[in-house]
Amino acid sequence: MNTIQQIQEAFKQQLRTVATGDTSKIIFTLNVDERRQQFGDLSTNAALLLAQQQNQNPRELADALAQQFKHPMIKKIVVAGPGFLNLYLTTEAYVKLLQEMLEQKEDFFKIRPTSPKNYNVEFVSANPTGPLHIGHGRGGIIGDVLGNILKFIGHQVVKEFYINDAGSQIHKLGLSFKARCFQALGIDMNVPEDGYQGEYLANLAQDCIKKYGKDITQKPDNFFAEYAKTKLLAEQQETLKKFGITFDVWFSENILHEHDKINEAIKILQERGYAYEDEQALWFKATAFGDDKDRVLRKSDGSWTYVASDVAYMLNKVHRGADHLIMVLGQDHHGYVDRMQGLHSALGLEKEPLEIILYQLVSLKEAGEQVRMSKRAGRIVSLLDVIETVGTDVARFFFLNRKADAHLEFDLDLALKKTDENPVYYIQYAYVRINSIIKKTQEIDQLRNITAQDAQKLTSSEHLLIKKMLALKDLLHDISTNYHTHQLTYYALELAQAFHAYYGKNKVIDLENISQSRARLLMLTQLHTTFTLTLKLLGLSQPEKM
Repeated sequence: MNTIQQIQEAFKQQLRTVATGDTSKIIFTLNVDERRQQFGDLSTNAALLLAQQQNQNPRELADALAQQFKHPMIKKIVVAGPGFLNLYLTTEAYVKLLQEMLEQKEDFFKIRPTSPKNYNVEFVSANPTGPLHIGHGRGGIIGDVLGNILKFIGHQVVKEFYINDAGSQIHKLGLSFKARCFQALGIDMNVPEDGYQGEYLANLAQDCIKKYGKDITQKPDNFFAEYAKTKLLAEQQETLKKFGITFDVWFSENILHEHDKINEAIKILQERGYAYEDEQALWFKATAFGDDKDRVLRKSDGSWTYVASDVAYMLNKVHRGADHLIMVLGQDHHGYVDRMQGLHSALGLEKEPLEIILYQLVSLKEAGEQVRMSKRAGRIVSLLDVIETVGTDVARFFFLNRKADAHLEFDLDLALKKTDENPVYYIQYAYVRINSIIKKTQEIDQLRNITAQDAQKLTSSEHLLIKKMLALKDLLHDISTNYHTHQLTYYALELAQAFHAYYGKNKVIDLENISQSRARLLMLTQLHTTFTLTLKLLGLSQPEKM
């Protein structure tokens, strides 16, 4: 328990002596806004909350608490507004907080859940029918960073990609690719109207002909589907690798068909009364769970639908040990949410929660104009193009730097800038500058071998940065419950802004004030650790120089 947590616990104990009621919803807010430092370091709504529960005057209760609560790390308490309490930390509190962070290093920011969960985070899961596009980039970074955070704070995490390699879309891919191969040999054959028109298949056809020659015309249709699917999936995997994403599991839909997993899962629905026969087809009672209509599981011709695969896949995740399921989907799958939640309930998986994160689509802006794209029409802005144009770090940050349910406009011109206007450049420059300062001090005998005791010479100038670093712990906890991964990009930028502002106002290396310089270097050491962790969770590089 760190100093701030100790203060909060002591405050709650004091509350119990002057009031009764539910204290679980009491909120303590760390004040990291440079413009509002006059309102204290730590604020709480405790008096307002308990006064409402007990029909008391909140201002009177706040006054009583302010007068009675005493703690060696609290300098004063001021009542504000209708009953907010603003607590001001002592200098010694800041000294202890910095020492605690330095001693515990990255562990300081871990939540250490009492009951760690086994998360299965499924994201991207694009059909292996073409290159990944920029929309996949957004879903990819949301799932990847969320997985990083959940794992860091103490949960088990499996990052998973579901390969949709069965069904009609693979059949269409095969026919489209076959047409491209025949066209490359000068044989007249049209790509199906509802097939895939992109030039990427024409390029792939050239490679296939180099390997098999004209004999390719004798190949069966399933050859073309399998060849294209395998090659395109490999390209997707390579793109994601360049994007900094590594999946723990690549799960093939075909496994569900080959090992009779769908039949097994559907039997559970039938036993629980949520599947019925009608018109020679098998149906899921989706309307019982809020869907607008029931959904076909098995067609009249005996073939399974993708809904049936979803049932088996969900159950398979749980059987593999997942006790918390997360799916990251594009907004165009919004109708999918009720259906998946319905299947989840119908299977009786209440102990293994399912949560679905929907993200809005992405548009690319270049030279002030929006770039249009369409996979089937062949106009594709691929994720690989973006990565190779702006770099992995910039691509990852830009895709994440907006709330998932808000439309994201990827500004290519801004992404290419090597100035402070580009947030990635600005953040990494702060990191490089801190590194440079620390390395420079190794050449000065009086500034070597900094220890935790040097924190005693901290000044008020360092207090805001210490609080800003401290805020990362609560932020990671919040993201682990609300899944708002974009908040970590905001934090990284705000931390960089706080450092640049501090560096512009304060002389870190001052040979005429060695004790102060040592204290400031100690804080920069912790700042380096905090930046390193933040960049690591975001999947961004930590450059030595720029």
